[in-house]
Amino acid sequence: MTRALTCSSAIALALLATGASADVTPREVWESWQAMMTSAGQELTIGNTTSTPDGVEVTELAVTYKDAMGGSASVTFDRLTFKDNGDGTVTVTMPESYPIQMAFPKQDDGPGSLKLTVSQPGAAIIADGSATETSYKITAPQTTITLDEISDQSGKALDTKADLVLTEMTGGYTMTTTGETMGLDSNFAAKSAVLDLSGSESDGGGSGTVKVSFADVTGATKGNFLNPELMANMAAALNAGFTMDASLGFGAVTMDFDIVEAAGPTKLTANAARGGFALAMNKDKMTYGTSLDGARFVMSGAEIPFPQVEVAFAESAFNVMMPVTKSDSPQDFSYLTKLVDFTVSEDVWGLFDPAGSLSREPATFIVDLKGTGFWTKDIMDPEVQMDEMEPPGELHSLDLTQVLAKAAGAEVSATGALTFDNADLATFGGVPRPDGKVTVNIKGVTKLVENLIALGLLTEDDAMGFRMGLAMFARPGAGPDELVSEIEFKEGGFFANGMRMQ
Repeated sequence: MTRALTCSSAIALALLATGASADVTPREVWESWQAMMTSAGQELTIGNTTSTPDGVEVTELAVTYKDAMGGSASVTFDRLTFKDNGDGTVTVTMPESYPIQMAFPKQDDGPGSLKLTVSQPGAAIIADGSATETSYKITAPQTTITLDEISDQSGKALDTKADLVLTEMTGGYTMTTTGETMGLDSNFAAKSAVLDLSGSESDGGGSGTVKVSFADVTGATKGNFLNPELMANMAAALNAGFTMDASLGFGAVTMDFDIVEAAGPTKLTANAARGGFALAMNKDKMTYGTSLDGARFVMSGAEIPFPQVEVAFAESAFNVMMPVTKSDSPQDFSYLTKLVDFTVSEDVWGLFDPAGSLSREPATFIVDLKGTGFWTKDIMDPEVQMDEMEPPGELHSLDLTQVLAKAAGAEVSATGALTFDNADLATFGGVPRPDGKVTVNIKGVTKLVENLIALGLLTEDDAMGFRMGLAMFARPGAGPDELVSEIEFKEGGFFANGMRMQ
């Protein structure tokens, strides 16, 4: 998949860069398009270029890209026109449909090649701007990407059909060129995006269909992009000025999976209220995040011991921010993962708690951390080996903004802050010496342990060991069945509620 994205992204970038560095004449738009594609490492084959009374017409244009791993992608246009609108703008007209072909490097599994057709009747591209800054506006009533053919690594055609349909798509972008750096500031929106996929195994072992529908899709990309040689080494690219800030969001989403196998049919349906994705990089840091809210999944099948399984949650998120280049001074980082109000259907609970002894209240899991540290190596450099025994960085501080686990009537939460002395690796057996305090609050754990014993999920001996451990590290809290533990690192030692443990 990574190889496929490498190829397709290069072709897509060339298509979006129509007229980069363009002035206001059709000839200059076409010439700068050629320059942009070749600078991105793509090869052009042109059938004919003809001047017309109001612009330029290009026929039989083929654009090919090959990556360093042996993959390739190509797109062919039978006709392109660049028309002077008489007001300082240029209309670029592409074919209503055009083919794309991809070939993938030899690998153990995955496809060997595929062919696609892009159809976009009524699409319009208007170019405007100057020699150093060009802006574009795009509208497309409907864009359809159809999978025409896909083969395995041996060249055998697979029984797979797919198409992706985008409706009421609008967008715009501005291109700027400074030396070998291309600046891009773009956005797009589509009323809906629908993916349909179906196929069957060649040996008759199974078949299936998948349909995924997104509403109100939006996206934006802003950054500075460099030539392919620099981009091959991300560490070098970041230090040379590569930046990227991209986001994708969507409203209501529905998914339907129907799989038929020898054991019987399996069906999965899902829906969510909204979701999104974000990725940003520069020489100082990288941020990556995903979110999905108001989600519900329902699954049924021959191997499930009851009619269906239902899982739902109100909110989920993952976000990480960290430095990406080596340094000799601490840099900020953060980490967040959360799953809020998670529930499963009563049939699942009934497998191990038919009497309803455990609380069915929604579960929540949150880990929200921030701190400082730095890398001693450029982790984005392909030559850097991350599997060495010595860590390629130093941790200097860690704040527990929120740590929460709440399920089955019990709750554990923690907050605190620690600093680390990287010059002292002896006190705690190779770990930088920590200093600071973490406060842990525990609620409902005694009742939970009693219920687990009654259900036979925990033995009395195990429970006794657990209670002894709690007694060592925790003291009674403010309310019933509530415990508090203050874990402190100071003076080279480890203390629990003021008692030195090490």
